[in-house]
Amino acid sequence: MADYNKIGLITLRDGALLLCRKRGLGALILPGGQIEAGESAHECLAREIREELGEVGLGGVEYIDTYEDIAASDDPNVVKTVSIALYRGDIIGEPVASSEIAELVWFEKESDWSELSPILLNKIMPDLIERGILPWK
Repeated sequence: MADYNKIGLITLRDGALLLCRKRGLGALILPGGQIEAGESAHECLAREIREELGEVGLGGVEYIDTYEDIAASDDPNVVKTVSIALYRGDIIGEPVASSEIAELVWFEKESDWSELSPILLNKIMPDLIERGILPWK
């Protein structure tokens, strides 16, 4: 069982994937977070997206898959796992880094893959490319 269970969002613009860098964390991660008591996955996504990306909306949300791997950490002595239920959707409006998010990155095929969190690098990106969800063959 994973140490963390989260909901994540993939959103594309002009072939680039929106990723975040949390304050105090070097790796790029997906926008999203943990479901709070009584929340549905869609409610969690909407709340987390507003908290992390500012005054934006969310449209066309659909479930992709659930992935599990090593959680992002800047401490090599701490190894935990994360399970991410991944959804695809459109961000309505212009996202801005908010709350605990220090930076937003529109990640492209030519971007630096070494910046990705383990779950993105090892599980999510390869699957999304293989399935044609990311158009980066």
